[in-house]
Formats: sequence, structure tokens, C-alpha cells
Amino acid sequence: MKPYLPKSYNQKILRAIHEFGLIAPGDRILIGFSGGKDSALLVWVLGLMARHRIIPAEVAALTLDLGLEPRLDPEPLRELCARVGVEFHYLPTEIGAAALAADDPCATCSFLRNGRLNRFANRHRFNKVALAHHHDDAVETFLMSILYSGQIRTFLPKTYLDRAKITVIRPLVYLREAEIKAAQEFIPYQPVARSCPYDGYTYRQKVKDLIAALNKENPVVYANLSKAMRAGRPLALWPPALEYSPKTR
Repeated sequence: MKPYLPKSYNQKILRAIHEFGLIAPGDRILIGFSGGKDSALLVWVLGLMARHRIIPAEVAALTLDLGLEPRLDPEPLRELCARVGVEFHYLPTEIGAAALAADDPCATCSFLRNGRLNRFANRHRFNKVALAHHHDDAVETFLMSILYSGQIRTFLPKTYLDRAKITVIRPLVYLREAEIKAAQEFIPYQPVARSCPYDGYTYRQKVKDLIAALNKENPVVYANLSKAMRAGRPLALWPPALEYSPKTR
């Protein structure tokens, strides 16, 4: 079957690209391709859009093998990239072992993966790195930030990293996770099995489950969280805390 992208997906992704200015003529974009369903869709989308000149950019993908068991077989990932004309790069690492030995494995793994991805992009003259975060990820990050760090923030669809001199883009931010799961119906690819021992036991999973439970009781919960993370919404917060020490006699 000829590779295609359903209209509903195409519209939401193009909306994100145009609304947030994600792609410009002459861009060289490196996709972080973990082998999961999210990044597989991103490879499919950007590959097809570049092939049909919908986006004026060159696209390639990089898979970082974290060194966890079972080891990643890169061939299915390479085949998917080939189907949509995306150049594939594969880099074995020992990031998994370093992360599991750290006090905060998830944060360490993310830091090391992003660092390696950005260095590869710089070395091979890519000016942008595309990540496969979707809308549910943004809403979960928003609530996680409030609950676990006391900050009202989430990741942005487009972020320039001064130190790395790389722009990170997230073209899937208007797609819900359910839509990404459903994309397996038109993408001839089986996502790789997850090998991280913390998968399903993270703070993110707790927040995901919390949102799902609250939304089941009241279907507007997710939509309200989505609205609340947008700038320009009504905001009524306490003033900054003052340093206070009771006077002693």
C-alpha cells in the first residue's frame, strides 16, 4: 500500500507547524526516533511531508540504543524510515546503565539522551531536532510541574537551546495519545517493546492515571487543564512570599 497520512492528522500537524513556526525553508531536521509509536508516527509524518514538498526541509532520524536488555533491533526502524525517504542513523550507547545507577534515573536518562541527540545534530549540521511529544504529554507535564515542582509551566512546541544552538520542535502537539495509538492502522510498523524497568512506575504515569480518573468522573477535566496551560487565561495568584521572622524581645 502506498504510504499516506489521513486528512485529520495532516490538518492538526500542519496547524502546529504554522501556528508555532516550527519549520522554515532550508531546515535540516533530525528526528529523535526511539522506536516507539509516538516517534514512529513523527518519522512517518515528516518523511511524507518532506517527500511531497509540503515542508521545505530535509529530514533524518537518529535512534539511540540505550544499552538496556532486550537490545534494540534497528532493522525494523531502518525499514520504516526507508518507506518514507528518511535517512536513518543508529547509535549504540550505555546511557541506560548510567541512568539506572543515578539517584534520579528518569531525569538522568532524559538529560543524557537529549545531550547525545543534540551533539549528533550539531556534528551533522542539523539546525532542528524534532521530538514526538503529543498533547497528552503537554497536559501531564503541566500538572506534574504544579504538583511536584510548584511551578506553572509545561514544555513549548518550539524551544531554542542557547547552549546547544539547536531548536527543538514538537509537531505532534495537537494530536491526542489515542490518535497516535490509532495511527498504527495505517503505519506498517510494530513499535519496539519497552525495556526500561521504570516504565509504568513513574510520576508521569501517576499523573496520567490521575487525569484519566478525574476525567472519567467529569469529562471537562482534561479540556480545562488544556485551557489552563495556555497564556492569556484568567490568572489570580497570591503575591510572592515575603521573608518573615517574628520579632523577639
